Amino acid sequence: MSAVAPAVDLLRRLRVAVEAADPTTAKRLAALVAAAGHEVVAVADAADAVLSDGSAEPLPDTPSVVLGASEGDFAGMLPSEPGPAQVDAALRAVAAGLSVRVFAPPKSRFAPLPDDASPVLTPREIEVLTALGDGLSNKAAARRLGISPHTVKFHIEQLFRKLGAGCRAEAVAKGLRRQIVEF
Repeated sequence: MSAVAPAVDLLRRLRVAVEAADPTTAKRLAALVAAAGHEVVAVADAADAVLSDGSAEPLPDTPSVVLGASEGDFAGMLPSEPGPAQVDAALRAVAAGLSVRVFAPPKSRFAPLPDDASPVLTPREIEVLTALGDGLSNKAAARRLGISPHTVKFHIEQLFRKLGAGCRAEAVAKGLRRQIVEF
């Protein structure tokens, strides 16, 4: 016979201790615990979990949820400003013996392009723009590039959109001005 972990009563109010460096933060954390539907108790009492601002070391026998921590030996870590639902879920999870980590989405490594920057064109779009500059029709450009006339038309529409052009001549002129193509 295998041992089965006791089921966590999801409707039970947890007894949660609050630890914070200053009284204002402690009141804010206590309000979060109350908004999550749990009972705030003193640290010395037998708490089911601890909600902390990370200013104190974790209690050895009580699972802790820390706000704003990026590292440490805590059962749970939440962002600095969580909502009551996040706090409730994290407290219940750590009380059940689980770990909680909320990761921030990675920041973009690319800087936005300035407004006057050249648009990013695919190699095929550059080939089509070159064919337009040579005065080729869609059919002739398709033959030169080994693609269908419908595909050429699609690429021309994309060129118009990316370059902000209204016609073939304007697209070629903008391509020349921005040094995307040379003739």
